[in-house]
Amino acid sequence: MTDFVRLAYTYRGRNAAYGDALRPTNVGFGLTHVLPVVTACLAAEPGTLLIIENPEAQLHPRGQAALGRLIALTAASGAQLIVETHSDHILNGIRLTVKDGHLEAADTKLHFFTRSPGTATTYETPVFDSKGRLSFWPSGFFDQWERSLDQLLS
Repeated sequence: MTDFVRLAYTYRGRNAAYGDALRPTNVGFGLTHVLPVVTACLAAEPGTLLIIENPEAQLHPRGQAALGRLIALTAASGAQLIVETHSDHILNGIRLTVKDGHLEAADTKLHFFTRSPGTATTYETPVFDSKGRLSFWPSGFFDQWERSLDQLLS
C-alpha cells in the first residue's frame, strides 16, 4: 500500500523548469510551508479575514516578493489580510502591486512596532503613495542590510 496516495510537486508556467513530479521530501521546506498560505489567498472571498504570520519562512527572496504580490492581490480582491512579517521582500512585493495600480495605496496600511526594554510597545504608521513609496522609513525598519554594509565598508 505504499504510495497509494502520494503528494507531488510539479512546476509549470513562465520561466519554470519543467520536469518530473517531485516528492515533498525533495523540495525545499519553503514551498511546503507556503502552500497553505497560497491556498488561503486563492480561496479567500471578499470579506474574508486572513491572519498570516511570517509567510516568508524558508522562501527564496524572489518567492517572498511573489508572495507579497499575491497577498496584495488577495487584498485587492476584497479580502482583509493582517500579515506579520520580517521580510523586506514581502513588503516590496506589496509595494510593487500598489505601484502597478492593482491595489489602492489608501487601502494599504503598514504598522511598524518597536519596544525598548522597560517600555511599552509603540508603533509608527508610514503611509503608502500611489507609486508604492512610504511617507517615511522608521529607524530600525528593514535597515539591517545597510547597517551591516556600513560595518563591512568601514
